[in-house]
Amino acid sequence: MFARNLSKRAGPAVVLAFGVAALCVAFSGSAQAQTWNKRTSVTFSGPVEIPGVGAQVLPAGTYVFKLLDSASDRHVVQVFNRDESHVYATILAIPNYRLKATDKTVITFAERPAGEPQAIRAWFYPGDNSGQEFVYPKSRAVELARLTNQPVLYIPDEVAPNLVAPVKTATEAPVRALRAVELRAVNPAGADIALTEVVEAPPVLVAGLPRTAGSLPLLALMGLLSLAIGYSLKPSCAR
Repeated sequence: MFARNLSKRAGPAVVLAFGVAALCVAFSGSAQAQTWNKRTSVTFSGPVEIPGVGAQVLPAGTYVFKLLDSASDRHVVQVFNRDESHVYATILAIPNYRLKATDKTVITFAERPAGEPQAIRAWFYPGDNSGQEFVYPKSRAVELARLTNQPVLYIPDEVAPNLVAPVKTATEAPVRALRAVELRAVNPAGADIALTEVVEAPPVLVAGLPRTAGSLPLLALMGLLSLAIGYSLKPSCAR
């Protein structure tokens, strides 16, 4: 596992151990957090790969990541250029869980050979335990799984053109196609596997009884038992 500081201006980056190599990401001082769409400005010092048609590689520079502006589309991520005048990709993603949230945005990468662009795997917004696990077209997912020796999520190749379509709203056909497509995962051997082998589900919390509801029935039961025992031990009276 390795890490790299990608911006001298932003100070130390944060790295998340994700079962794959995590490449540090630095953020420009002008970035403003917007929780409703999780808008984040990120600066990469080297090329990175994002889902697209084939291997879509972004050159070094500053980009904006945010969820599509719709409460029902929290699993559709868009990647823009710095001034948000161009959309590089509209990416399907599913929630992935991490045990410890950080106060920094974290982007994790699947480890690649030295000198090759790192492929983005997941994006975690500051303070969130649940992040966005990116989904790649099948042909590229098979290659990435083999190269990184890690399972990768995929959608059918015929749906891939929707990733690079010029989409602005959640109601457009490319977004609807991405939301309707069946998700799968592939392992390094090229075989399909369950999605649960790729993403971490949030822990199941078991709710307990409220304090006011839990003790009173028990006390009442104990009182009844005491009365019953006392009655059984009471000596009988001869008439």
